[in-house]
Amino acid sequence: MLKANGKLIIKKVRHAKTTWQRTKGLMFEDKKKFDYALVFEFPRESKIGTSLHMIFVFFPIDVLFLDKDKVVVDKVTLPPFQPNYTPKKKAKYVIEMPEGKAKKIRIGSKITW
Repeated sequence: MLKANGKLIIKKVRHAKTTWQRTKGLMFEDKKKFDYALVFEFPRESKIGTSLHMIFVFFPIDVLFLDKDKVVVDKVTLPPFQPNYTPKKKAKYVIEMPEGKAKKIRIGSKITW
């Protein structure tokens, strides 16, 4: 379960643990099957290291960027096929969710899973 400040946001959580899972992300995913939060953990906080692309992602998604303390430092809704997005601040975690799931989450929210 993914929670923001203790409030449930989404029940299913998957972790992109391997290099392949982090590289693939949501590329070629079926929108109908995307009913979970996909959590990426990176070795260190970085802006460039946590930048994303939406190449071969066919639907918009909500994305949260979290610092080492799992506090939201940036949030965005990305459209399909956007070539690149770099967070405004350094992040260690990135969470991709179905569009609209991050609507009530604010910068500074504490995220747990």
